[in-house]
Amino acid sequence: MKMNEAAFLYKGFRFPSEIISHAVWLYVRFSLSFRDVEELLAQRGIVVTYETVRQ
Repeated sequence: MKMNEAAFLYKGFRFPSEIISHAVWLYVRFSLSFRDVEELLAQRGIVVTYETVRQ
């Protein structure tokens, strides 16, 4: 997927497409829970709730 396509898919979301894509990748690739993804992003300085990740 090209960056323009990703930007279009995530238009209107609070977080940039790179962060959303990374959260989805973590969730799918490593079979993590939403709370695990929340904690991993928090370690990188990205504050989201597990409910945000779920959506």
